[in-house]
Amino acid sequence: MQPLSFARRRPTRASCALAVVLAVLTAFLVATGSGRRALAAAALTQVSNFGSNPGALQMYEYVPSSTRPGAPLVVALHGCTQQASDYYDDSGWPKYADLWGFDLVFPQQPSTNDATECFDWYTSSEDTRGHGEAESIMQMVQYMQAHYSIDASRIYVTGLSAGGAMTADLLADYPDVFAAGSVDSGIPAQCAAGGQSTAYPCMDGPVSKSVSQWAALATGSDPGYSGPWPRVAIWQGTADYTVNTANSTELMDQWTGVWGISQTASSTASLPGGTSESIYDDATGEPAVEVYAISGMGHGLAVNPGSGTNQCGATGAYFLNYICSTYYTAVFWGLSGSGSSPSATATATATGTATPSASPSASPSSSPSPTFAPQCFTESNYQQTVDGHAYQSGGYTYADGSNQNMGLWNVFTVHALEETGPGYYVIADSHCP
Repeated sequence: MQPLSFARRRPTRASCALAVVLAVLTAFLVATGSGRRALAAAALTQVSNFGSNPGALQMYEYVPSSTRPGAPLVVALHGCTQQASDYYDDSGWPKYADLWGFDLVFPQQPSTNDATECFDWYTSSEDTRGHGEAESIMQMVQYMQAHYSIDASRIYVTGLSAGGAMTADLLADYPDVFAAGSVDSGIPAQCAAGGQSTAYPCMDGPVSKSVSQWAALATGSDPGYSGPWPRVAIWQGTADYTVNTANSTELMDQWTGVWGISQTASSTASLPGGTSESIYDDATGEPAVEVYAISGMGHGLAVNPGSGTNQCGATGAYFLNYICSTYYTAVFWGLSGSGSSPSATATATATGTATPSASPSASPSSSPSPTFAPQCFTESNYQQTVDGHAYQSGGYTYADGSNQNMGLWNVFTVHALEETGPGYYVIADSHCP
């Protein structure tokens, strides 16, 4: 990856009187800010003329028919060599927008701006408050607020790679707008400011800065603002050789520093896909920063195709089959309505260290649901990972949920897995067909 540098269906003709009534009703809904495209099937739709657009970006929206007045809004930024449609198709965000009723904006970096379609997170005239691409994205948010009924206290931003780096910048630029964010394989806010040449030291890392210095880069992006601060999720694979994994720690330092909380995790948890979660609570005991380290994963966004509630996305370039990061991020933000982190389904333990363990457990780590109807899947270890029942780490295969070691990751080793709870699989060679 380079430097982290649809048409609507025409309505059927009805009577003139009905057309007039619908036109008046539509005008009223838009005027009152409660308009919803509930009468047409939701689709990824390009929006033109959303503002002065100083960054020359493109805007796409996705407004599910399931959303209601006062809906949350999520802004999702693609990575380099990607487009808005790639993030729409593969990230899993539309699934949860449909399920939980929130709106989506997918900004797009056109190749006329950057040949590799990277958002510009490393130039101060593009990634600072009120300027360039950052201001264009803010205008997209304002467009959604003007045309739909959006809960101003529930606006979020997420992104991958260059989009992740821009996400960090946006959280620092507009902490008064974004309630939370998720930086996936990204860079700390304002790590680079002098153009593309200044981006590489950040990507290659580590950068020698103290917690207070990292925090100052974020808080200095909106001088005079003193809180409340966005909650931040940080995702990265332990085998990311495009963005040095030191960036994950630097992001944790930056945002725990902004919050004024300890860099020692309040608790840790083991999640599916060889993922270790470290949670940093605020002064009230609520999670403010969460760090997810995915064992063996390279540069990309973690997805986990499947029909389960905690499964999402599609595999492809920079969309890697380990865990549905979108699900865990959405729940962390409270979009599911549960108001709590999904880490309760894993083995959570209090800890005195900020260093998460990447080693999978050799035995089941949580209890199956007593009301779930178990089902069996007998296939090769490779196919189990493709179908979202297991994950691979270090050349070995581990069952999702229980983390049981299934042996080598190949097409020759065959195991039966029984799903005893949603997304929870155990080896069941002895009694599954």
